[in-house]
Amino acid sequence: MMTDRTKVFRKLHIAAERAYGHSLQTGSGGNLSARDVVAGQMIVKSSGGSFADCTDEGDGFVITDFWGSSIPGSTGKPTREVVLHAMLYQLSETIGGVMHTHSPFAIAYAFHHDILPMTTWHVRLKFGCDIPVLDIPSPMVRPEDTPLVRSLFDANPNLPAFLLRGHGIVAVGKDVLEAEHNAELVEETAKIAVLKEL
Repeated sequence: MMTDRTKVFRKLHIAAERAYGHSLQTGSGGNLSARDVVAGQMIVKSSGGSFADCTDEGDGFVITDFWGSSIPGSTGKPTREVVLHAMLYQLSETIGGVMHTHSPFAIAYAFHHDILPMTTWHVRLKFGCDIPVLDIPSPMVRPEDTPLVRSLFDANPNLPAFLLRGHGIVAVGKDVLEAEHNAELVEETAKIAVLKEL
């Protein structure tokens, strides 16, 4: 019988596998996480690992509290974006999963735009909102960037994702599988938007 923690690891593995398989993220970049509601903790990708290294057994992940500190007994070092993940879980209890990828079309589009518009009927039906772009002059989201991120969710509590200029997609969902699906749709929309401008 699967425990709650086992189910979380299974979803993380599936999400990582999908994102890697769809080339949302290559190599050892990007990160994902899930809220462990029962334990009151989060499980985040470990630093330096690849989405391809993540397993159902928990390989490739680190367990932390909601401030990003590793739980005693958890091995490995959490992703350097642990602050971003912790911030999002603290901002909204409805967020159960986060997917951050360095997806090429999303990055390309965000270099020259402040929003990714609802370019297709698909994204209109699924999201019903434009995707904002944040310009954070850092390779990671920092604690001092919290007000910028919070302002996005204050404006739209159901926001499914946002873009980081020069950095990629940050997608959220009720669980990490929904977050990964949202990241896929953002990248698809960005690809169409880029091609539309050619």
